[in-house]
Amino acid sequence: MEVEKEAIISLVGAGPGAKDLITLRGMKVLQSADVILYDALVSNDLLQELRSDIPKIYIGKRCGKHSHTQEEINELLVAYALQYGHVVRLKGGDPFVFGRANEEIAYAEAFGISVYVVPGISSSLAVPTGQGIPMTKRGVSSSFWVMTATMKDGSFSKDLEYASRSSTTMVVLMGIKKLVQIVDEVNQYRGSLTPIAVIQNGTLGNEQCIVATLGTIKDYVGRISIDMPGIIVIGDVVAEHPAFFEEEVQRVLYSGY
Repeated sequence: MEVEKEAIISLVGAGPGAKDLITLRGMKVLQSADVILYDALVSNDLLQELRSDIPKIYIGKRCGKHSHTQEEINELLVAYALQYGHVVRLKGGDPFVFGRANEEIAYAEAFGISVYVVPGISSSLAVPTGQGIPMTKRGVSSSFWVMTATMKDGSFSKDLEYASRSSTTMVVLMGIKKLVQIVDEVNQYRGSLTPIAVIQNGTLGNEQCIVATLGTIKDYVGRISIDMPGIIVIGDVVAEHPAFFEEEVQRVLYSGY
């Protein structure tokens, strides 16, 4: 006689992209899953490392293209937990960094289903670090501020202005499509020589990083794919990137400044 499995949900952070940047605890929980629901920022390499004998269902959101609404995702989590037992919701980065995990937890707990959270390495920290860009540096920046580019109604978050008025390192997520507007906004409060980095496909084999200044980054927009997610880092710490000085010197030489 088959024993009915307890309905539980685990929210697991998959890390910034590379398959070996998920935590050991995250991998252990994945091995105990009866079904996995994964989002768009989970790499195919990681998925291939997971069990092949259980359902793996894509419920991703990317660049405005949603396979499911958040309400539908909440319902699926509960439905699969009641049907299969242990559901793992595999999220890119960390579940609590712009991951809407609180909504999923509240919905599941309303049905009496226990929810466990496994932290993940956030791309907001790991991706710049992988490029040699520190979030803080003594005498340069004593803090960093992670923010989303826009609010639900499409307007800029006030945090963008508040951070721009300070000396903090700014890390802007989900802002690639509005890069030019973001640069214009920040440039009202910081000088045009302020370093900026745009990183896409962070920690993956096809990672791309463009370093420039607020005054020159628009010259590189043709090399940035607006259909791919990315991270924008603004602040003097970006000058620590190995290519920053070389890029700016070459630009001055060839532009005739």
